[in-house]
Amino acid sequence: MKFSRKQTIAYGLGAVGKDMVYALSSSYVMYYYNQILGISSSFVGLILMAARVFDAVNDPFMGIIVASTRSKWGKFRPWILSGSVLNAFVLYLLFAVGKGFQGTGLNVYFAVIYLLWGVTYTMMDIPFWSLIPAVTDEPKDRESMSVVGRTCAGVGNALITVFAMRAVQVLGGGIDKASERKGFAMVALVVAVIFVIFELILFLSIKEKPSQKNSDEKPASISDMFKALFANDQAMVVVITIVLINTALYITSNLLIYFFKYDVGGADWASSQMLFNMVGGASQILGMMLLYPMLRKKMTNESIFRTCLIMEIIGYALILAACFLGLANNMAVICFAGLFVFLANGILTVLTTVFLSATVDYGELKTGRREESVIFSMQTFVVKLASGLAVFLSGIGLDLIGLVGDDSTEGAIVQQSASTINGLRILMTVLPIIGLIAAIILFTRKFELTDEKIISMNTELKRRRGEADA
Repeated sequence: MKFSRKQTIAYGLGAVGKDMVYALSSSYVMYYYNQILGISSSFVGLILMAARVFDAVNDPFMGIIVASTRSKWGKFRPWILSGSVLNAFVLYLLFAVGKGFQGTGLNVYFAVIYLLWGVTYTMMDIPFWSLIPAVTDEPKDRESMSVVGRTCAGVGNALITVFAMRAVQVLGGGIDKASERKGFAMVALVVAVIFVIFELILFLSIKEKPSQKNSDEKPASISDMFKALFANDQAMVVVITIVLINTALYITSNLLIYFFKYDVGGADWASSQMLFNMVGGASQILGMMLLYPMLRKKMTNESIFRTCLIMEIIGYALILAACFLGLANNMAVICFAGLFVFLANGILTVLTTVFLSATVDYGELKTGRREESVIFSMQTFVVKLASGLAVFLSGIGLDLIGLVGDDSTEGAIVQQSASTINGLRILMTVLPIIGLIAAIILFTRKFELTDEKIISMNTELKRRRGEADA
């Protein structure tokens, strides 16, 4: 069974909407609650990390619930639609905080709403990615759908990173805090509506076979789930690698707004940020759609993966060097360095999905159980873990370097000390480099699912299933 063209388009739209929501939360929640509402960056980071600890329990539970679902709409579609509607509502509440919330009340509100955002996002994200290995067994088809999903997710992410801050200022009517507060609420509402529409299209377009309960199939328990997960050593390698790669990127995305506002500066700093994000977003998409297929003709997936990790490290090193050579304001130089980071990251997001899909087959060969939802629940968890870890590290770092936020609702930007600016530059580049070096070491030493191994596993599973049918 394969995705039809109509279903492929619907799946792509679903990815666009899903990552618009995720990008708005992951990239701007720190700025919104710290710079606009006045909560300390360390507290925001602490809450996001606490939410990820909760996800450590919630996401695998959700994976089991999805795996056990039986309905006339199938296993995955009911959760995609219901989770999207709930998450869209919570997203709006996350960025539309009433003025009556202050002090302790504001802190409690943020903690509760962000926790709810994570739970509702999980409801739709796990079944969304679980569709790929569930619909097609062919490795090439999985690669193709992973490219579609990740490319379109990159489009959704780029739409937010490129245009969100400018949209906030336009819809809010200014660059002061009060205007930005209003603007974020309006942007969140627009994104929420687009999100629900796109997921509804997906729900209506992909027709799963009605789920039939197999009397011989024992539902997975929590114990079974963890046994299957920890028995799948390759899934654990991919999961940890995803954490390291995504943490590096999310540190950058969280600190970029501070970099352009306080380092690049100027009355039109948002335009400079928009240009950089535009280059970055386009680079990610080009990496997925053009560069990856070109490299794939000549290289194995694991070789491409290692090459892209090295490219990202080079990009971060170039950004750091440009800053300390007095070229932070030279957008041509900064954007050129960013090309290395974002081209490589686009390809890496495709390959981590391909590798994770392969670990589903690997787990089935080892344990006899096919755990799409359980494995992909870990992807959802680790992506949010990376986001939370990045915000936590960024929040602590911003406090340590002494960054001073705006104390009034006026448009003037507070000037930062030279040591604070240099600290910001180091946070934005050196921390990601450390994470990427760790990813290279782990992947090189522990990853075993080569192209040949994946084909061999697929052949063996087909043989076993053929024998079972006979």
